[in-house]
Amino acid sequence: MKHANASGSDAEMTGDTVARVLADAGVKVVFGVISIHNMPILDAIYRQGRITFTPARGEAGAMNMADAYARVSHSLGVVITSTGTAAGNAAGSQAEALTAGSPVLHITSQLDTIFMDRDRAAIHDVPRQPDMLKAVSKAYFRMWDANSAAGVLHAAMSAALSAPSGPVSLEIPIDVQRMRAPLQPAAGAPVIALARPDAGRLDQLAALVGKAKRPMLYLGGGARRASPEALALVERGFCAVTSTNGRAIVPEGHIRNLGAYNMTPQAQALFERCDLMIVVGSRLRGNETRNNALRLGSPLAQVDVDASQCGRNYPIDLFVHGDAREALQGLLERLPEKLDTDPLFATELLTARQASEAALARSLGPYLGLADVLSRRVHSGAHVFARDVTIANSMFGNRYVRLAAPHLGVHALGGGIGQGVAMAIGASFAMPNKKTIALLGDGGAMVNLGEFATAVENKCDIVFVLMNDRAYGVISNIQDAQYEGRRAHCRLHTPDFALFARSMELPHDCVADIRDFEATFDRAMARPGPTLIEIDMLAIGPYAEAFGGPPAGAAGGSK
Repeated sequence: MKHANASGSDAEMTGDTVARVLADAGVKVVFGVISIHNMPILDAIYRQGRITFTPARGEAGAMNMADAYARVSHSLGVVITSTGTAAGNAAGSQAEALTAGSPVLHITSQLDTIFMDRDRAAIHDVPRQPDMLKAVSKAYFRMWDANSAAGVLHAAMSAALSAPSGPVSLEIPIDVQRMRAPLQPAAGAPVIALARPDAGRLDQLAALVGKAKRPMLYLGGGARRASPEALALVERGFCAVTSTNGRAIVPEGHIRNLGAYNMTPQAQALFERCDLMIVVGSRLRGNETRNNALRLGSPLAQVDVDASQCGRNYPIDLFVHGDAREALQGLLERLPEKLDTDPLFATELLTARQASEAALARSLGPYLGLADVLSRRVHSGAHVFARDVTIANSMFGNRYVRLAAPHLGVHALGGGIGQGVAMAIGASFAMPNKKTIALLGDGGAMVNLGEFATAVENKCDIVFVLMNDRAYGVISNIQDAQYEGRRAHCRLHTPDFALFARSMELPHDCVADIRDFEATFDRAMARPGPTLIEIDMLAIGPYAEAFGGPPAGAAGGSK
């Protein structure tokens, strides 16, 4: 079958090849910002009509959209930017995709090939663009001519999707986008390389399990596609704990799942009783292990598709290099249908979870009701729950609000503020028949304020819950605790969100009495398209406990 191209001949422009190969590979949605340096590709996408292009208001937001789309859809996210500063605008958001291991293809442009890499200050020219892209990419490619277009694009897609997955950058110079070549056959679907674990290592792991009475799984984001296998191990006698990115791999309500309450005193006591811990697909990040001061179970085994993670943050007794699903399936095949484990350990875990949840609930003060409503609606409706870096997420969004499945939770793992609005939009494209619920702060919302227009323009089914304290609240709390109450640089001039929403044709409700939240939220859920619910925290009052950043011993912070 011949596809439409500018001339109708058997030759086609590279822009047409890119659009066609993406569509043939199953890409349905592309995010980005149009520019003079990507118009040949975007014009081809428009003419061919097989892919929906979603114009974002900025490249940073477009990258966040593609990232969230990839996480929720279990498929490739694609973003198209222009060269130079435009590609740089996306870099911070691409660093988030790299942190999360999201399979994103960033197609960006370059000057004409005769001017590339010469720093001649042509329009959109910036020095060392490839170096910048390499720094925030799993892999980097450049397309040099039209004849190689299909092959290079296939290689870039395959690299993004192959484990360990991550964002891949592909530069296509503007003159190459306009070059013609004979119609090239697509290389087919991307080839996803799979790391199969060594059988001998699995034998050793099974031997450790056979000796254990109180085994635990520590599940991270790299185990998201191993839910059936992880649950089967729990049903045979394991207990489970998760990182914030590994939530719901085992159902969050399961009596043997501690969830993401992995740093509470109760969790520490449980880990010290554990006689085998298997870490699956987690880097054991510092902000979730008190910079590795958290004492994990012993012996400690690790399963990871990235061999460089072997013992990186904790000394381990056994490492299994391989895909999480393949490794857990191989382990199941080596174990009896029921493990000889200590039944009291599961009771201890349930008690630990209940105590941890109760302590968190007490810290929320007047916002407990809001958290309970979100938890019930998100879980029962199997909605995507997207969160920005804000106090509300750090206090209850990351743990208390239960998810129905691991791919339904999206948040900024790298701790970057202001990515929640755009992530919610990308998630809504991945789940078009479901409401996406987004938890935001006023400070973060201001970073990508323009992307609310993208949500309205595309009629995205999103309920934005915006916690407005007119400040960087966590910074204020840290200043109170550590800087003698000198609240410098943390107060924000925020818009009248009612007027802002009206200007955007975005339905808006303001909750000044927390008792009104449930009814307001239910009305928003019943309304088609996006809605903004503003929570007036100055009227409602503070949390029962001030949140002052990551737990003691952990580095970093949030706003």
